[in-house]
Amino acid sequence: MSHVAIQPAWVRITHWINALAVVLMVMSGWQVYDASPIFPALRFPSVITLGGWLGGALLWHFAVMWLLVANFVVYIGLNFATGRLRRKLLPISFKSLATDLVAARRGTLGHEDLTRYNAVQKFAYLTVIVDIVVVILSGLAIWKSVQFPLLRTLMGGYDNARVVHFFAMSVLVGFFVVHVVMVALVPRSLLLMIRGR
Repeated sequence: MSHVAIQPAWVRITHWINALAVVLMVMSGWQVYDASPIFPALRFPSVITLGGWLGGALLWHFAVMWLLVANFVVYIGLNFATGRLRRKLLPISFKSLATDLVAARRGTLGHEDLTRYNAVQKFAYLTVIVDIVVVILSGLAIWKSVQFPLLRTLMGGYDNARVVHFFAMSVLVGFFVVHVVMVALVPRSLLLMIRGR
């Protein structure tokens, strides 16, 4: 049996830190949202929010924000430094993505070789990386609107930055849900992210 790690320790550590940070950010963010909803008909039940009230939610949100950003910088930095991003997530073509999407819809997409990502996985991981960047930048445009006027303008103004932040968060939640479902369907991938092999 090979003892070579498929997922190195730094990938596993940043993965679990990111999972915790995203859950806490989303739950506290939903509490912040409820204090001033963008869409009046949409409210989040208190049982899935964090902070208890606006002030408490903001404290959680800002505290965990630093963890999310620092972890993301480490993850991206190590991915570039080790060449893992290029090896694991590139190349990706429209043809391979379309083929793997059809196979996924039919339930015939293979998961025997966990050392390689299929095109759907590559696309999903690249999308979530870009999405986290959008979450961070739109969050900055909301939090430090006066200090980052260019960023605020690029987001279409303060109110639009809130909308961008909300939809970027929604993409992250969607990814999280699909990710958990896929782990349930391929439980070996969970062991891989715990043990590394």
